[in-house]
Amino acid sequence: MPEQLSALESDRDAVVQQLARLGDFRPGSVTAAFRRCGKPSCHCAQAKDPGHGPGFQLTYKTGGKTVTETLPSRAAVEKAEREVTEFRRFEQLSRQWIQVNQKICRLRPVQKEPEGWNAEGKKRLLRSIRKSRGK
Repeated sequence: MPEQLSALESDRDAVVQQLARLGDFRPGSVTAAFRRCGKPSCHCAQAKDPGHGPGFQLTYKTGGKTVTETLPSRAAVEKAEREVTEFRRFEQLSRQWIQVNQKICRLRPVQKEPEGWNAEGKKRLLRSIRKSRGK
């Protein structure tokens, strides 16, 4: 069992190293949007016309709100796509890190304490738990 634990710790270290090598990243998605300007005499007012565009945007959530940023140039679109791709890599590595840590926690033996629980020790633990939950 210690060999398996040490292998998992090595896996965890490898994931942490990959996380450390990540570049700039941000959540969201890059989309192309076609718009109608609203002028009745414009070509975009015709029934089968796709409209003006494409205009590229980065859309993401922050604070429970959806935010859309206009990407004004091809360079801005490419930069945003690289950052979003790097964010997807961050999410994947985070899931791996959590999974390997869960396995480590299940395998790591419990440290035996010389004494059992006493009333004061239980109270102290309960206070600590309440504080960590913000109550």
